[in-house]
Amino acid sequence: MALEMLLSLLLKALLQTLQMVAIAGVIGTVIGLPLGVFLATSGRGELFAAPSVNRVAGLIINAARSTPFIILVVAIIPLTRLITGTSIGTTAAIVPLTLATVPFVARLVEASIREVDKGLIEAARAMGATPLQIVTKVLLAEARPSIIMALTMTLVSLIGYSAMVGAVGGGGLGDLGIRYGYQRFMPDVMLAVVVVLILLVQAIQSAGDGLARRFDRRSRKT
Repeated sequence: MALEMLLSLLLKALLQTLQMVAIAGVIGTVIGLPLGVFLATSGRGELFAAPSVNRVAGLIINAARSTPFIILVVAIIPLTRLITGTSIGTTAAIVPLTLATVPFVARLVEASIREVDKGLIEAARAMGATPLQIVTKVLLAEARPSIIMALTMTLVSLIGYSAMVGAVGGGGLGDLGIRYGYQRFMPDVMLAVVVVLILLVQAIQSAGDGLARRFDRRSRKT
């Protein structure tokens, strides 16, 4: 394949991948972040105690996370078609990507919140802070570096998922690699796709690591 054509295909596929990852990442975070905070603070005796709701939410999230992504993509085709009007293409791929992101973010945020020292919560309570103030001023503030790393991991996973939806006509780099690299036996295209994916993951991981260090209070004290 001519270099100019290869670069054109790579650029188009890269933009599609970035679109899928960005939209699914934002929507998934907007829903998953508060859900993760709720999971971490709604157990018995916690800030927003609702153990029954906590258990039900946990079961639903566990069920969603345990479903293999490629099966999820196929299983929700009717929903995808209802929302986007089609079951193939970049726009359609955003639906399963978002649904896969929400429980992933929720569990990672929950784990980050639970890592916060319980003593800080008790100290805030002793000073008369409300539960909402404890969440915003203590839990989220202290867990911020960990949450940033969790969101970085989410974006990296989304890149892998976005490549996977290429197998069912989802567009992006995965679709390019399958259609040209595999089906048309063009190893140069497959190699180019792999290199771009590696560079993209490295860029996101480096940016996430840098942001986490910037907001880590412990690293600023040393």
